[in-house]
Amino acid sequence: MSHEPPESRRSLAPFFTIWTGQQFSLLGSNLVQFALVWWLTQTTGSATVLATATMTAILPQIVLSPFAGALVDRWKRRMVMMTADSLIALATLVLAVLFVLDAVQVWHIYVIMFFRAAMGAFHWPAMQASTTLMVPEQHLSRVAGLNQTMQGAVGIISPPLGALLLSWLPMQGILSIDVVTALMAVVPLIFISVPQPTRQTPPEGAGTDMRPSLLNDLQDGLRYVWSWPGLMLIALLAALINLLVSPGFSLMPILVIRHFGGGAMELGWLESAFGVGMVSGGLTLSVWGGFRRRIVTGMGALIGMGAGVLLLGLTPPTLFGMGAAAMFIAGFMNPIANGALFSSLQATVAPDMQGRVFTLTMSLSGAMMPLGLAIAGPVADTFGVQAWFVVGGTATLLAGLGAFFVPAIMTVEEQAERLTAERGRL
Repeated sequence: MSHEPPESRRSLAPFFTIWTGQQFSLLGSNLVQFALVWWLTQTTGSATVLATATMTAILPQIVLSPFAGALVDRWKRRMVMMTADSLIALATLVLAVLFVLDAVQVWHIYVIMFFRAAMGAFHWPAMQASTTLMVPEQHLSRVAGLNQTMQGAVGIISPPLGALLLSWLPMQGILSIDVVTALMAVVPLIFISVPQPTRQTPPEGAGTDMRPSLLNDLQDGLRYVWSWPGLMLIALLAALINLLVSPGFSLMPILVIRHFGGGAMELGWLESAFGVGMVSGGLTLSVWGGFRRRIVTGMGALIGMGAGVLLLGLTPPTLFGMGAAAMFIAGFMNPIANGALFSSLQATVAPDMQGRVFTLTMSLSGAMMPLGLAIAGPVADTFGVQAWFVVGGTATLLAGLGAFFVPAIMTVEEQAERLTAERGRL
């Protein structure tokens, strides 16, 4: 059985070799996502079709993630990543062939998007849990910031690049790019070893029947999260923010048209301001690393993010520049908050529990998105979409401020030491 390498022996070179291939794959996936959404829009012109496509991409993350996390903690994480990337490439190749044969139908797109998202539900926790054992702890916040930077950069680059490529290449050409970038993610994993955590095993002589089942593993993950008050409260905070803030950004076109009286150009400026803010915030965290106590960095940035969202909701129709500045602030604070909080979990959650803990918390947060979307539409139609940003921004700001007065949240990393000691005595 492989064991986690000592802190002193962890090297960044193997990690960044794998990481670089993953970033190319991320770009390819975003190009495919843009191209498929555009094809559905041109082919059907139906909002229902687009909403259905969105749900097919969200549901696997919500439903499969907890089980995927439990399996990732049982399986070799390197093989999980290789298999997930390879199957995503194979599914994309099948869709490309359908386009070549001019036989593609809307339901084919749904199936492929669902399958890609399902594989992503396995790949993401495997990569994040592997990061913990490959990166020295003092660099986890910087790596998290770099990840957020790349997500922002890819979000800025993908739409214009996808549009440009669609004017040059047929759909199967775009899909082929994703196949190549997926292979670029797989190749480094063939040659580079990914450490495995030490799992708690039954006492010697207990027999193979004592080996925990998948359901037991999942229950262990739930108990682990439940017994950690700080982690539970942070997960609930994330779910609340996803419920009240994320749906507002899906209503951004309505804010631009009804509130600012703008069009596609103004929408592009707002989205670009958020993207540039994400890149800037991610770079700031990757260079700075945050405060010594990561929770202080995360909650401080959460306050700033809430202030940006609230400012956007309070922006008068005649001050579009103020709205763009608010989007930049929200975008800047977003990767600092996410990166600091996530690196805190990477540094404190037991390595053999990380797949389960990461996916359980993300599944809870992701489940709020469909509920928020269902509520946001009627609220925006009744009170104006800016009201949603005022409510969401205020809630986020107050949540960040209130966290400083909740000992369970502010001592979340110290609680991890107690949990680790208790597990060691079992």
